This record gives sequence, C-alpha cells and structure tokens, in this order.
Amino acid sequence: MLGKIRQKQIALEAPMAKKELALICPICDRAIPDSQKDAHHLIPKSKGGRATEYLHRICHKQIHALFTETELATKLNHAAILREHPEMKKFTQWVKTKPNSFYERVRKSTRLRSN
Repeated sequence: MLGKIRQKQIALEAPMAKKELALICPICDRAIPDSQKDAHHLIPKSKGGRATEYLHRICHKQIHALFTETELATKLNHAAILREHPEMKKFTQWVKTKPNSFYERVRKSTRLRSN
C-alpha cells in the first residue's frame, strides 16, 4: 500500500509522462496533437471491426472521403496498405508540408458521390 504523499507524486508525474510520448500518425508520419487525434477502426464497425488506431483528423477524414467501408474492410484494413495506395500517397505528400495541427475540410471523392 502506497502512502498518500507517494500517490500524489505518482499522480503528478503521470500527466508529464504522457505529454512526452507524442503519438505518430501511421499515415503521414507526423506527430498528432491532442486536438487533432481521431480513432480509426481499421475494419469499419459496420463490418465487424473492433481494432482502432489513432490518426490525424485530416488523414482520417481523407480515408473515408476516398474509400467505401467495403473497400476498407476487404482490401485496405491496415495503415501500411492505406499509406501505399496511390491516392493516399498523393495526399500524404501534400499534408506533410503542413503543420501538425493543420486541418481543412475534406471533400468526398467524385467516385463515391455518384453512388
């Protein structure tokens, strides 16, 4: 059993330790600020997926703007596979020039809008 003073010290140290560990977006390889952190289901929940991964909000929105849930569930269910897709490569090259906290509205792909 820990004493009250030690418990307070641990409580004060814990937030500092979390700040030091910056999350890195597996899509664009940039640090994710807390204000831009989104959890992405690798396989959409509607298709039975449970596992999530943190991404930049703009990267997450871009994924859902480009691909259907069926495509994400069957072919693009891993960050490395998504990163290698030609449309995502074009996006990541563009977004890497922006600051980590950058966010802009993402438009749905014309391919998806017609459905």
